[in-house]
Amino acid sequence: MAEVKSFGHFHGRMHILPIRIYYEDTDLSGVVYHANYLRFMERGRSEYFRAAGISKLARLEDPEPTAWTLRKAEIEYLKPARLDDLIEVHTAMTALTGARMAARQNIMCNGVLLTRGKVEACIMTLTGKPRRIPQEMRDKLLPLLYETET
Repeated sequence: MAEVKSFGHFHGRMHILPIRIYYEDTDLSGVVYHANYLRFMERGRSEYFRAAGISKLARLEDPEPTAWTLRKAEIEYLKPARLDDLIEVHTAMTALTGARMAARQNIMCNGVLLTRGKVEACIMTLTGKPRRIPQEMRDKLLPLLYETET
């Protein structure tokens, strides 16, 4: 299977993913439906991992299958995105421990902050048991650690 190329780019240690707002992303008034911001943030994290050289977020073929999952998500809506806007999802990893990764994600449009969020992700087995982040993933992520939040 060929390596999948990532979308977006790193600006320093911050990953930036551009996303166009389509009709399907909006409600009847042309404003982005609130739950879609979480979907955009998920895309931002997926492309962050891919750009860091981690293309497989789920390891289903392992003897004990695992996948990344969110442990916590926090989101604050400041301004709406609208139909045809070109937004950017900015993703910065703010913490990496043995079993967890924390990230700050902002959604911008033309330099204006629309939504800010924080997430905490971990690796779990398909039966719900937490697992340590594999060393090969840690080795790719550690150089991208943006800052440590208190």
